[in-house]
Amino acid sequence: MGIEKDIQQQTFRNEYQKAAINIIFSSNWLNEKIKALLEPEDITQQQYNILRILKGSKQPLSTLQIRARMLDKMSDTSRIVERLMKKGLVEKRTCTADKRLVDVSISARGVALLEKLENMNTELDEILNRLSEEEAKTLNRLLDKIREA
Repeated sequence: MGIEKDIQQQTFRNEYQKAAINIIFSSNWLNEKIKALLEPEDITQQQYNILRILKGSKQPLSTLQIRARMLDKMSDTSRIVERLMKKGLVEKRTCTADKRLVDVSISARGVALLEKLENMNTELDEILNRLSEEEAKTLNRLLDKIREA
C-alpha cells in the first residue's frame, strides 16, 4: 500500500497528487534520517552542506558563491558561516580582489570533521540501496524532469 499506509490516507485526487505528496513525505523522511546522523556531531544539514562546498572548492568562496551552490537556497548563509567559525570549522578573511567581500575557507578541523562524517555516507547508501543503480538513475531523471517544469 506504500504512502497510503505511511500517512494513513486511503485515497488521492489522482496519481499526480499522490506523487507530489509521496515526494514531500519521502523528502521529509530522508531529511530526518540525515538529521539523526549529523546530530551527534552537533552540526546541521546546512552546515554540513557548506563544509562540503568549501572542501570541494579549489579556492576560498564568498558567502554569495556558497549560497549559489547550496541545496537550501532559503538559508542565511552568513549566519551559518558565523556559527561554523565559532566551532572552528571554517576561516574567514578579507578578499584580496575586493575588500568589500569576505573569503571563506574550510579549516583543518572542518576537514577532519568531514572525514569523520564519511561513515555517514555509508549509512545513507544503506538507506538508498533498496534501489538498483538503474532505478536510482531513473528516479534522478524523473525528479530533474519535475523541476524543469
